[in-house]
Amino acid sequence: MVKRLLAGTVTLVLLAFAVIMISFVQLDVPREQLIGKYATGASQFVMLPDGASAHIRDEGNPEGPVLVLVHGSNASLHTWEPWVEELGGSYRIISMDLPGHGLTGRVPGNDYTREGMTAFVHEVLKTLHVRRFAIAGNSMGGGIAALYTLEHPESVSALILVDAAGIPVQRDDDDVPLAFRVANMPVVSNVMRYVLPRSLVEEGVRKVFFDQSKVTDEMVARYFDLTLHEGNRDATRMRFASYASRNEKAFADRLGEIKVPVLVLWGDQDGLIPVSAAHEFQKRIPQAELVIFENVGHVPMEEIPEASAAAVRSFLAKGRAKVPAPAGKGEAAPGGYAEQQPEATE
Repeated sequence: MVKRLLAGTVTLVLLAFAVIMISFVQLDVPREQLIGKYATGASQFVMLPDGASAHIRDEGNPEGPVLVLVHGSNASLHTWEPWVEELGGSYRIISMDLPGHGLTGRVPGNDYTREGMTAFVHEVLKTLHVRRFAIAGNSMGGGIAALYTLEHPESVSALILVDAAGIPVQRDDDDVPLAFRVANMPVVSNVMRYVLPRSLVEEGVRKVFFDQSKVTDEMVARYFDLTLHEGNRDATRMRFASYASRNEKAFADRLGEIKVPVLVLWGDQDGLIPVSAAHEFQKRIPQAELVIFENVGHVPMEEIPEASAAAVRSFLAKGRAKVPAPAGKGEAAPGGYAEQQPEATE
């Protein structure tokens, strides 16, 4: 009798667990279904030589100096919209969804390492015939922007690191979004390929903001929808698996090779990558300028767009920039570049 009762209880528990799990099952969403909702305005899709279809935006002032923007882990090019609004009158701004992110989705070859992402950025810019530019990156994108500068110093006029990855840091697990911790668990991450509570995504979004009023339902919905883009969860699992073999110390040791002007922007309340990493970037890159914002989290470009964009504008205005030469003027061929002193901006 007792055994039957125990067996019945176990069965009920398993059934309840199964019902709960099924309620959280989220199938991949086809790309076409998301394009109509999130590929708006300046969005376009660029076919790269390896067969990847990159979601990019090329907007702002077409005659201005070029500024390339690289987003962070599990984000998308939408994170840069506030800077586009603030800086687009002066700069030609190119942003993109990285492999396994946004509307770019999974790519041929499945290379989601920092090196693979850097190669992807390079192919996008080659396809757009952009040869000289400033590059900015947030979080994971900061590490990509730094590596790009190391590998293609002839192309980069300035580097902007926004709460960037690339410095080995110690942090409390409680500060890391639960979704990131789950992605690092091999067995559980496979389950998350099919099961994804919206609350998990919202928790991750809220972790990167100090001012919680900046987190809107629309923002959370976008993150959730783009996470469900077909192939993105598989790509995330592969990307996190690649971190185990990444030598962050060796990468950090190379930062001193960067010779271009560098601006380091950081929120002092960043719980994902602590502000101590900002000081370490400045220590390793002697020419780097450091700006720390008080009461700001991991994404200053979204949390305080006016102040963070003003810091970028001031920094870029100090140096010479390369801009596309108008057709028929000077010695540069169409698509070539000529030097021009940037106009002063308020």
